[in-house]
Amino acid sequence: MTSASPSTAGPDPSGVRPGTAPPSHSVGVSDLTKRFGAVQALGGITLDFPRGQVTALMGENGAGKSTLLKILTGDHQPTEGHVLIGGEQVTLASPADARAAGIRIIPQEPEIIPHITVAENVYAGALPRKAGRRFDRAELRRRIQADLARLGFTEVLDPDLLGSQLTPAQRQLVEIMRALTGNTTATLIAFDEPTSSLAEHEVDALFALIRRLRDQGIAIVYVSHRMQEIFKLADRIAVLRDGNLIGVQQASATNEGELVRLMVGRDLSTMFVRQRVATDRLVLDVKGLTTDDVRDITLQVHAGEVVGLAGLIGAGRSELALALAGDLPFHSGTVTLDGVTLPSGNPGAVIRAGLGLAPEERKAQALFLQQTIRENTSLVVLDRLRRFRFVRRAAERALAQEYADRLRVRTPSINHEVRKLSGGNQQKVVLARWLARRPKVLVLDEPTRGIDVGAKAEIYQIIADLAKEGVAVLVISSELTELLGLADRVVVMQGGRITGELPHDEATEESILALAMADDIANASTPGASS
Repeated sequence: MTSASPSTAGPDPSGVRPGTAPPSHSVGVSDLTKRFGAVQALGGITLDFPRGQVTALMGENGAGKSTLLKILTGDHQPTEGHVLIGGEQVTLASPADARAAGIRIIPQEPEIIPHITVAENVYAGALPRKAGRRFDRAELRRRIQADLARLGFTEVLDPDLLGSQLTPAQRQLVEIMRALTGNTTATLIAFDEPTSSLAEHEVDALFALIRRLRDQGIAIVYVSHRMQEIFKLADRIAVLRDGNLIGVQQASATNEGELVRLMVGRDLSTMFVRQRVATDRLVLDVKGLTTDDVRDITLQVHAGEVVGLAGLIGAGRSELALALAGDLPFHSGTVTLDGVTLPSGNPGAVIRAGLGLAPEERKAQALFLQQTIRENTSLVVLDRLRRFRFVRRAAERALAQEYADRLRVRTPSINHEVRKLSGGNQQKVVLARWLARRPKVLVLDEPTRGIDVGAKAEIYQIIADLAKEGVAVLVISSELTELLGLADRVVVMQGGRITGELPHDEATEESILALAMADDIANASTPGASS
């Protein structure tokens, strides 16, 4: 017998030891049904996830994707039907059972422990120990360095960083390392919206890793609302709607329009059609605004106008939004809102003047997840709801119900906890809060991030309705098609400053990207410029 030769194809990220075969058994579900009381979340789904292929799982929020993943990972038990591994029925009674079977999930919101290091986060629950007592720091360092090298993460992840110091991209990498370390070979790995916080180069690196895992015989399940990613990565696409499997398509044999029709049951080709209603009344006037992160920003937004703010990740768009909202102080310049000069670093004064911000990280920066829709909606209008220092609960309920109905928040009750809502409905609650305040200016930072196409269309209609009502809207988005469809004009940032502005009729993806990379292009064309 001859021993296997070492691989020359780069580090093996799957946990498969050199010289061993890839997993030979596939994962699937048969006649799978899940009911929560009277609500049916899944209805008789039969679907396989072949090894060595990327299966994209698509559908609107509430279509059943998360429920299906939670059954595969042992968090939920099916009401009827079975999980199959290698064609045999299995019971995954807990996440530990799923992990022992080689099933892993990379969640959309990584669960990172803030006060311990990357190394300790990766091996949490399985830290190496000395004689059963204190954990072995030397062995921990040996393991983390070996696994960082095996996965190709050595240059992008410092094992000594605390969880609280990690960027969103690094948090994702920690979750990936958790999934790919341990003694059990991975059979199926599910990625749930993994790129929502990643820069373009980080997305490319993630896709390269996923393809390597696929090529080593692992079944990949990929959940995303981003069509370009799906067609770039997936071999096959499974579409869920209202808990039912609508169909499975080969990625090479379908297109975006067909997938949208399968997901929502209608054509969304007109989702961006709206009347331009911008007026000449100047509402937001920013002159020479400079903070730690942005420089000399001059920007104007008029009543009824939708202005798009474009730029690559790190351009300073979110930092500008936080400065406008009073969450970050500015060193120089002025911000005037409907004739009133706003103070630096005073969110209360900004809210009273009439500016609202729906931030990029809605769960961390906008919502109180353990509180109800009613409590989250009324948060910034309690001054109007109080009488003799007490909140008038009937008025609060009426207000929350009015905006939940207006924005079509899908919920059993306004007393439902926000953490139990889908991403799209959580975003609607953030918008309901500011609509209840009746703002003059509304800043929306990545308003459709992690939201399905149906909910996106509803958010776009809300923005159009706000413009009709005379609200000045500033939309920050990394999706250029979104900005091109929504905005009356597009302002582009790079490196903390504005590099250009394009009216709606002149804005294209190419012209926006040229301005977003203006300095890079200039440096590249300069003789002797460093790369």
